This record gives sequence, C-alpha cells and structure tokens, in this order.
Amino acid sequence: MFTQFMKLFSVNLKSMFREKQVWFWNIFFPIILMVIFMVIFAGGSNEFKAKVALVDVEHSEMSTQMADQLSSIPMFEWNSEEPVSIEQANEWILSDDIDAAILLPNASNGNELKLIYNQENESSATIQGIKGIINEFIVQANWAVIGVEPTFVVESQAISSAGHTINYKDFLLTGMIAMAIAQGGLFGMIEMVEMRKTGLLRRLKMTPVRLGLNAAAALLVRILLAIVQIVLLSLIGVFGFGATLNIDIPTLIVAFIIGVLAFNALGYLISSFSKTLEAYMGISNIASFLMIFLSGIFFPTSGFPDWLVPVSAILPLTYFVDALRDGMVYASGFLTSKFWFGLMIVTIWGVVAYALGTMLYRKSKIETR
Repeated sequence: MFTQFMKLFSVNLKSMFREKQVWFWNIFFPIILMVIFMVIFAGGSNEFKAKVALVDVEHSEMSTQMADQLSSIPMFEWNSEEPVSIEQANEWILSDDIDAAILLPNASNGNELKLIYNQENESSATIQGIKGIINEFIVQANWAVIGVEPTFVVESQAISSAGHTINYKDFLLTGMIAMAIAQGGLFGMIEMVEMRKTGLLRRLKMTPVRLGLNAAAALLVRILLAIVQIVLLSLIGVFGFGATLNIDIPTLIVAFIIGVLAFNALGYLISSFSKTLEAYMGISNIASFLMIFLSGIFFPTSGFPDWLVPVSAILPLTYFVDALRDGMVYASGFLTSKFWFGLMIVTIWGVVAYALGTMLYRKSKIETR
C-alpha cells in the first residue's frame, strides 16, 4: 500500500505542477499582490507628511509670527520657503503639486486661519490629517494668547499582544500567506474536474487503485504546496521588506492543518458541481475574491462599515487569517478561546463542504461525457 501511495503521490505532484493555473494562483499571484501592497502601503516611512504652501497677504507682525510657528511643524513639507500669492497656491492645489494651502489671518478674514484644498481630496487621509494638525495648532495658539497653561494634555501609547512592535508589513505578510493557502485549496481541484470530464475517474474506479489513497496523496501534495507558500512569502516579506515574525510553532501547526483541510474541502465542493474547467475556475475566482477583500487580508475588519461586518464574520478566511497571525505574529498560543472559536468556524465550513461535495459526487455522473 505504501508503494502505491508513493506512486500516486508522484503522479499527483507532476500533474499539479503541470497546470499553469496552479503556478499563477498559488505562487505568482500572492507574490505579485504582496509586493504591490508592500511597496504602496509599507515601503516608506510611517511618519505623516503633507505638502503645503503658505499664503500671507499682509505680512503683519501677527501673521509673520504665525508663519514662523507653522514652519516648525515637522509634518509639513513647504513647497516654497517664502509665502506665495493666493493665485499661485490655487494653481498648485489644482495641479496636485501641494496637498493644501494655509491662508494666514488678514484684514479681510479677521482672525480666521483658512485651509484651502482640492474638493476632490476632501475625504482623503492627508486632508483629514492636515485639518487635525491645524486645529491643534489653533488650540495651542489660543492658549498662548490668553496666557494659560492647559490643565490636561493627551499622551498616546500603543500596545500590542505581540512580543514586538508590529507594523503593517507584519499584518500584510501574514494576511497574504493565509490568502495563498486558501487559494491553494480553492484552485487545487483542477485535476478532479479534468479527471471526471475525460472519464479517467470512472476508469480508476475499475482498477485496483484505491481512490481514497489517491485522495490522500493529492492532499499531501497540496500540503507541501502550502508549506512552500509559507516559506517563500515569509522570505520575501522578511528579507525583502523588513517584516518581523514572532512564530509560535504549535499554534502555527494547528492553524495551518485545519486551514489547509478546510479550504481543500471547499475546493472539493466546487469541483463536485463544476462540469467544466471554466466553470470551476469561475466559481473559485468569485469565492476567492469575495474572501480576499472581506476577510481582513489587507486591512483590519474593525474598519469595515457596520453593515459589512456580519458578512466578514461568516467567512472562513476571516478566522483563518486571525489564527495564522496568532501563530506567526502575536505568538499568543493556542489555549485561548478566541483562537479555538475561530478555528471551529473554519472546521464547520470544511466539514459541511466535504459532506456536500461527497454527496454531490455520489449523486452525479462520474464523467460528463
């Protein structure tokens, strides 16, 4: 039986890696997507910066003093060392050379400090950040004018359950690993569809080959593929972008095994009612992209709109990525109720998908022609 298993393993290994879809969806796509997001969101400094210009119409003593104070704010990058005209500032804003212009108080606007920006960017994080800085500046300026020291001040402190200070690189890396493993299961049953379509599955049933042994060999191949995905993406994230991992081996192994089995069961279910390769790839793509953007791969689900949170809460990838982060970033151990509750949801998805897939395979024709 062991000899037959090894032969079936070899056949499944060669068959899987002959498929171009396997190489793309399981290897190249996660790498490309991770590199793009790393470069865009995690490639630079985490410090907030905004390009601004200063408009001083009257050059009064008060406006000059205020200009000196504003120029000392480290988050502002000044497009010009000297104040510019309102016309020049508007031109720079409309051409996106600067994010905003600050119009200092003058005779026409009284004691009002005016912030000018492009209306198209009103809801952007940069404009909101500039507004917050200017509001804080005005509060401090008002305290200084009346000569009163504020009684209370705000001091920020960020804490994490991780053993180190985590950043977006760590968050994204573990999310991409979870996504890659999920896609390995969803897109890993291409061979099943082809075998049923060509009649090979029916012919195998008429031979001494044990289909259960063949399924076990195919599953082992996909487990090895998932291990390759973890190692490859981790190496790129750590050495290419400076991500930091804090791995807890038992937690990672438990999350990994349950996740691989559950998502392979989902792929098995999709293959059970897909009569063509095109149908299988189409359904897998829909399921994959739905989970990718709603499961906290790229951004925390806590930032989702209220109506979207329940949708995210029923998706298996949401809990799988949390479990992987417990094992690769937070190292919180697998004895927490949150960890096991999440994996229970993933397991339910896997069990139900496998049961439905098995029932559909038994009720439908083994081959489509």
